Parts: sequence; structure tokens; C-alpha cells
Amino acid sequence: MKHIAYVKMALAFLVALLCLEGCKETDDTVDEFPDWQKKNEAFFAAKYQAAKSAIAQGDNSWKIFKSYTRSDASEQGETTDYIVVKVINEGTGSGSPLYTDTVRVHYKGQMIASTTHVDSEDRELGLVFDKSWSTDTFDSRIFTPSKFAVSSRVDGFSTALQHMRIGDRWKVYIPHQLGYGSQVNGSIQPYSTLVFDIALAAYYRPGTPVPNWNANTMFLWEEN
Repeated sequence: MKHIAYVKMALAFLVALLCLEGCKETDDTVDEFPDWQKKNEAFFAAKYQAAKSAIAQGDNSWKIFKSYTRSDASEQGETTDYIVVKVINEGTGSGSPLYTDTVRVHYKGQMIASTTHVDSEDRELGLVFDKSWSTDTFDSRIFTPSKFAVSSRVDGFSTALQHMRIGDRWKVYIPHQLGYGSQVNGSIQPYSTLVFDIALAAYYRPGTPVPNWNANTMFLWEEN
């Protein structure tokens, strides 16, 4: 009888082990990005229409800009020729960076929400694929903004920069056509809408020395 009991116990243990392994296998095969292209294109189209409606009603916190890489601004073009901007903070600087300039920028880049990657503060957003500050909370007084050429960013990011003033902080929605398109870029999936939190700290014309950045200091470009 004891032998039979041991066999039953062994069989129960084996069944439990198989169930555990089955669960692990299921977890490992979760589809993180189902219907990703369709989902991203629908997300951007909805954001574009919402911004367009808000602007028509006089809401100045929304902006729509045509990519500098697309044809004349007088032409309507496709929805995906544009970026959508939600203004978080308005700056007081005059002028904007040119394509040939160098900028100092605080930024965070995210994809939209996926199966398991969901931002706790903004449920529309998901995986953070790049960020210039090291904490959860942004504070321009304690972090050094990144330095790079306007021309070195994807079309949508470069377009936003060329419309910003020093002190502006924007949430920028970029369709995949103005981002990385069908290409994989690190953790960024193909056909991903890119959502950037961008704060412009300074910009410099070609040939102008870019000073070292110190906390609590704003280096402003002054127009002649």
C-alpha cells in the first residue's frame, strides 16, 4: 500500500511540474506587439484627428506641423506627413533651431502601450526606449541636457526641434513614416509611433562653440 501511495505522490508531483513548465512556456510566448502596425497607425490617426479638432476649437495647447522633408506646406498631403504636438510648457526664447544647428535637449522616447508595457502615468504609452534623465521625475535644474545635431535625429524629431523655442517642453507624436518606418532600431519595433517628451534648453548656430553645461544654468542663443 505504501508503494502505491508513493507512486501516486510521484505522479501528482510530475503533473504539477508539467503544469508549471506549461505555464512558463505560455508566459514566454506572450505576443507583446500584436497587430502592431495596424494598432500604431490607428493610434496616430486618432491623435491627429483629436489635435485637429482641438485646434479648430481654439485650443492652443495642440499643434500640428508638416515634416520639413515633405512637399510645400500649402499642400494638404497625407496625415502621416505631419507630427502632432501637445504643449506641456511654453518657453520664452526667441527664434528656433535650424536644421544645421546643434541643440541641448532633455528628452524621453516611448512606444505606445503594448501587452505588458504600460506606463503607470499615461496608459496610452508603453516601453521607454531612450531617456536623457536618470530618475522617474523630470527636473531640468539637475540634469544635463543631451547635445546633438538637429540633422542627426529622425525626421519627426528634427521637425519638432525646428519649431521649438528655448524653454518649450512638448510631447511629440511621430508616425512611423517620420520615425524608423519598417526597420527595427534597438528595442523599437517596426512601424512604431514614437512619442517623445522634449524640452529645448539651448541651440547653437554652426561655428558657435557649444559651452559645457552646468546645473542651474541656461545658455541662450541670442539672435543678432
